[in-house]
Amino acid sequence: MTSVDNAVADVASATKKFFKRVLPIMLVMLVCNQLNRSNIGYAQDHLQADVGIGAAAYGFGAGLFFIAYAIFELPSNVMMEKYGAKVWLARIMVSWGIVSFLMAFVQNETMFYVLRFLLGAAEAGFFPAVIFYFARWVPAGQRGRATAIFIAGSSIAAALSGPIAGMLLSLHGALGLRGWQWLFGFEGALSVVVGFTVFFLLDAKIRDAKWLTATEKDALSQAIADEDAQHATADGGKINRWKMLLNPQILLLCGIYFSVQLSIYANTFWLPSIIKQIPGTTDLTVGFLSSIPWICAVFAMYFAAKLQDKARSKKPLLVAALLVAAVGTFAAAIASPVMALVFLAVAAMGFKSASPLFWTIPQSGLHPLVLAPAIAIINSLGNLGGFVAPFGFGIIKEQTGSVIPGLFALAAASTIAAGLVYFLKERRSGNEPAVEAGDNPVTAQAPEPSRA
Repeated sequence: MTSVDNAVADVASATKKFFKRVLPIMLVMLVCNQLNRSNIGYAQDHLQADVGIGAAAYGFGAGLFFIAYAIFELPSNVMMEKYGAKVWLARIMVSWGIVSFLMAFVQNETMFYVLRFLLGAAEAGFFPAVIFYFARWVPAGQRGRATAIFIAGSSIAAALSGPIAGMLLSLHGALGLRGWQWLFGFEGALSVVVGFTVFFLLDAKIRDAKWLTATEKDALSQAIADEDAQHATADGGKINRWKMLLNPQILLLCGIYFSVQLSIYANTFWLPSIIKQIPGTTDLTVGFLSSIPWICAVFAMYFAAKLQDKARSKKPLLVAALLVAAVGTFAAAIASPVMALVFLAVAAMGFKSASPLFWTIPQSGLHPLVLAPAIAIINSLGNLGGFVAPFGFGIIKEQTGSVIPGLFALAAASTIAAGLVYFLKERRSGNEPAVEAGDNPVTAQAPEPSRA
């Protein structure tokens, strides 16, 4: 019993060190990711004035990112499994940083489209690579917590992106550069530097971690190996990614996540434009005001996580979050500009809380060999909402001069997604059998151990 107790203590100690040392690195990467995804939202008016990119062209270019993301997500996932998450994460960061930096030199719509497509191709695979890295380092009982913290970090990153963008845009004229050139150039260069740094800071395998003791390495490696053996699939771990596309539960998950992404990226790319309707705003004030919904979302996600820990079923919480998003978005569509910001903050509390709640359903007990491709499929197809939302809003604004019809559509999409949650198959923690050979790898899972 003493050796078993020591092993458990060593696993707990190693996991605690991972959260203190590695998770902050992942969050810095996420901040860079969010900055490079959302910066065109703050540069929209400047691109129109200086380059002639109108609302529809802007929306199409913003959405092209997600078309490329969907196309290259699975190939990127395959390459990540070949070269390892450490190498691939560094490659992804450096690649997207270079492309984002080149955005500072965009001269016309065609160049804008090409660079946005290349940015999506460069970034494809980032989220699955992070989840796969967690699966290789964090025991199942703490993996959900690591994922929730990482996803919650996206709201913190979004909150930071507004003020940073506002300050960079305020550098207009410095060194003969326009404000939007400072925005793209600085944030792109930052990602390149962080990408190279990540390569030297992250460890590829548990055995490589000098910050773990020998006993911690042994205990953690054995814990991960035991989980792999417990969840071993009947076909020896060979997963047909294309057959997974035909699984009804995967398609249902894609549909719900598609709706969540509609709201997230409609707000990411069009929130600054909505806030600019408030009289007296400047680039700097728009940047700071844009952070309000995301700050509110951070607190909402914290309390949602508290409720999630106590809930055997995540479905009611996910439904509630989606309905809050729907009500907030609908109210924003019929309110004054100032009140619209307030209601969009309510909506953000809903759709951002929905994201980590959503991922607990497919992620909680999947075998790592299934986990990466399943998440890649859901993430890539669901992320097509990132194309539909900005492109649709761009067309609506160009045709009507307002984004209000788009807000009504978002409210309807969130309501429909809340209804679709009813059809999800969920394994509740605490009393479910472990995965058996031949089980559906998408829905079968082991009981989730209690969290320390």
